[in-house]
Amino acid sequence: MSTRVQQTPAPPVRTAAAATLVLVVLVALALRAPFTAVAPLLEQIQHDLGVSNTLGGVLTTLPVVCLGAFAFVAPKLRQRFGDEKVLVGCLVVLLVGNSMRALGSIGTLLAGTVVVGAGVAVANVALPGLIKRDFPHKVPVITAIYAMCLTLGGAVAASVVVPIGAAMSSAWRAPLGLLAVPVLFALGISVFALRRGTGVPPLPARPGRLWRNPLAWQLTVFMGLQSALVYVVFGWLPTMLQSRGMSPELAGLALGIQAAVQAAGSMSVPVLCHRLRDQRPIAVVLAVLVALGFTGILVGPAAGLWPATVVLGLAQGAGFGLALTLFGLRSPDSDTTTALSGMAQGGGYLIAAAGPLLIGLLHDMTGGWTVPWALLIACSAVWLGAGLLAGRPVQVPSVIGEVTRR
Repeated sequence: MSTRVQQTPAPPVRTAAAATLVLVVLVALALRAPFTAVAPLLEQIQHDLGVSNTLGGVLTTLPVVCLGAFAFVAPKLRQRFGDEKVLVGCLVVLLVGNSMRALGSIGTLLAGTVVVGAGVAVANVALPGLIKRDFPHKVPVITAIYAMCLTLGGAVAASVVVPIGAAMSSAWRAPLGLLAVPVLFALGISVFALRRGTGVPPLPARPGRLWRNPLAWQLTVFMGLQSALVYVVFGWLPTMLQSRGMSPELAGLALGIQAAVQAAGSMSVPVLCHRLRDQRPIAVVLAVLVALGFTGILVGPAAGLWPATVVLGLAQGAGFGLALTLFGLRSPDSDTTTALSGMAQGGGYLIAAAGPLLIGLLHDMTGGWTVPWALLIACSAVWLGAGLLAGRPVQVPSVIGEVTRR
C-alpha cells in the first residue's frame, strides 16, 4: 500500500508578485522617516540634553555613515535567509531602534540611531534585488513606486514631528518614539508577504567580481555624489536660504516643499527609463538642473529662491530614482542586483557622509557661500561624468555566471 505525499503548492505568480509589491511599499515608507525626523527636532534635542553643535552634527551624519557601513552586510544576509526574511528582519530592527531613541538619554539616542541605520542600510540594498527578482521586466516602474514611497515617507515625517511634539507636550521623545508605530503596522502586514513570497533561494554568488569592474565603480560614484548633494540640502538648505534673507519659518517650509517635490521627481525618471535604453541624456539633464538649483539658491537673484528650490528638489528626487533604477538595469539577475546595490550604496553613502561636513567646514572657513557653491558645482560636474558612464546600455558581470550585455 502506497502513501501519497501531499505537497503544498507554490503560490501563484500573481499572488507572489502582489505580496512583493506590498512588502516593497510598506518597507519603503518606513525607511527614510527615522532620518528626516531628526533635523526638525535637533535644536530641541540639543537644548534638552545639553549637547554641543559638534554632537548635534554627529546625530545628522551618523545615519549616513551607517548606511554605508552596514550596506556591505546585506548581500551575505540575503544569501543566508532570502529576500523576504531579510526585509521583515529589517522592520524588526527598525522597531527596536526607533524605540531606543525615544528613551531619552544621549546614549540611547546614539545607539538607537546606529540600530536604525543598520536596518535601513540592509533594506536599501535588499529591495532592488527583490524588485529585479519578481519584476524583471518592470524594474523601472516598480522602482518608481519604491522611490516615491521612500521619499514620501521621509517628507511626511519631517512635516509632522514638530506638531506632534507640541500636541503631546513632548519636545522630541514622543515624536521619535511614534515612528515605531507605522513600523509595527508594516511588520504585521508584512507577515502576509512573507508567507506569500516565492521563497526562491538565492544562488551561490561571487560578489568580488564587481570590485574589479569599472561600471560597478562608476555606479558607486554616481550613487555617492547624488547622495552627497541630497544630504547637503537636508543639512544646510534652511541655513542657505536664511543667509539670503528668508525667515526661519519660510526656510523650514522650503525644506519641506523640497522634500515633497523630491517624491514627484523620484517617480518620474524611473518611468522614463522604461522607455529609454540609454540613460545618459537623463543623467546630463539632471546634473545641469541640480547645478542651476544650487546656483539660484546661493548666488542667484532673491526672486528666484523658490523656483530654484523646487527645481533642485525635482532634479534630486529624479537623480535618486535614476540611481536606484540603474542597479536593476545594469544587472543581469537579482543576485547581481543585490551585490551591485550593496557595493554602490556601501561606498556611495560613505562618500555622501563627507558632503555636509565639508560644506560646513568651507562655510566656516570662508564666512560665505561662494566657495561651497563652487564645490557643489564641481560635484555636479563630476556627477554628470559618472552618469555618462553609468548610463550606457551595458551590464556588469553576473556574480553567478558570465558577463552579459543588454
